[in-house]
Amino acid sequence: MMTFEVNFSLYYHSYAGWNVLFNPHNRTNLHLTEVIIMMRIFLFLATNVAIMAAITIIFNVLGLGSVLDAQGVDLNLNALLVMSAIIGMTGSVISLAMSKWSAKQSMGVQVITQAQNQTERWLLDIVAKQARLAGIDMPEVGIFQTPEANAFATGMNKNNALVAVSTGLLQNMSADEVEAVIGHEITHVANGDMVTMALMQGVVNTFVYFFATIIGHVVDRVILQNERGQGMGYYITQMAAQIVLGFLASMLVMWFSRYREFKADAGGAKLAGRDKMIGALRALQRGQEEQDLPGHLAAFGINGGGMGGLFMSHPPLEERIAALQNQH
Repeated sequence: MMTFEVNFSLYYHSYAGWNVLFNPHNRTNLHLTEVIIMMRIFLFLATNVAIMAAITIIFNVLGLGSVLDAQGVDLNLNALLVMSAIIGMTGSVISLAMSKWSAKQSMGVQVITQAQNQTERWLLDIVAKQARLAGIDMPEVGIFQTPEANAFATGMNKNNALVAVSTGLLQNMSADEVEAVIGHEITHVANGDMVTMALMQGVVNTFVYFFATIIGHVVDRVILQNERGQGMGYYITQMAAQIVLGFLASMLVMWFSRYREFKADAGGAKLAGRDKMIGALRALQRGQEEQDLPGHLAAFGINGGGMGGLFMSHPPLEERIAALQNQH
């Protein structure tokens, strides 16, 4: 647990760069901000490589590999750790690379290539203005059809992202409130949240697969006494362990998602104004029902939820409003 807390601090300390990003008089410092972001990603990856190395050393010092061998569990832990990392990170990278395409398909997003009306022109102008202030390239802007108020941002690169809003958001919120919601999403993009979440999910996937495989081998060889290859007991146990461990690990990912939402709210307040951001969150409170986004987008929406506090992708709206009100 301490490992992930260290990584989070590395990530969020870069949030101090807001004063550079949002001060139009400090545009010459944007190169420094780019360096900070790259360092954040490097340190995140380096820290987790160090974690893998530490686990390998611990296993060797404690002789866990020998214990497994003595029980008839023929398993190369070093090779398994590397294979787990490849499997865990590959899935997250592929998911991130396909995020814009899958978002457009799953949500039916209509990208605005040329404004057809005053609302679309205004929307493009607001996104362009906020992207400029945040120091990122103009993202694609889209609208998806749903009566509930929601929005999300996605994309593999902060300079090649997608920001989409629902028809319900445009119809049920004032212009100031919509502006704040867009600021929230632009902040997700500027902070590189999509990349960081993908890296974190990849690390979580790595250790879920790693420990699930060990559990599967132990059950297959020690409990079921299978002496040849991998029996059915291994595959069933390994799959079940992945489900259970993945379910538990999702609590950590969702905790990080909730923590990051406060930062996105603060960024939205920087871009659009604190009163506008508070007004947007209160408008969401007034809604009678929430529109749940698909799992791969829920963490980057404005109006999210989950089953129980530990599995919510977003903090309760009242807590988000209170955090903004307590800002000095």
